[in-house]
Amino acid sequence: MRSSSGAASGAAWSDPRHRRGLWGERVAMEFLARRGWAIEAHRFRWGHHDLDLIARLGALVAFIEVKTRGSEDYGTPVESIGWRKRRTIARVAEIWRLRHGRPDDVYRFDVIAVRVVAGGAPTVEHIEDAWRAGSS
Repeated sequence: MRSSSGAASGAAWSDPRHRRGLWGERVAMEFLARRGWAIEAHRFRWGHHDLDLIARLGALVAFIEVKTRGSEDYGTPVESIGWRKRRTIARVAEIWRLRHGRPDDVYRFDVIAVRVVAGGAPTVEHIEDAWRAGSS
């Protein structure tokens, strides 16, 4: 698994939102691993941008945005990913594909929503094929 240096530990982060996001990404990785997915990269970076997770199930590669939330007061996880963010994710995904992709790979963009439940286990929802590159 590839990860950006230092960012994956989160030890130096003071912003609780960043720590919660990293925690949600770890929950998502465990969720995917239990379902047979291999994590190809965590926080794959290109310039100032990154992809939360890149996961593989056979020839299927999913570029996954993880949203960790306590509520949907500001919209659903998919709604919170606007066209600019989608465009950025698609650009970084293309860099990963050019560097690490295989000839028979099939690609899609997924969202994993991790909902924090007070006093309980988090709930995880995997939204497959959440959008297509070039769509808004």
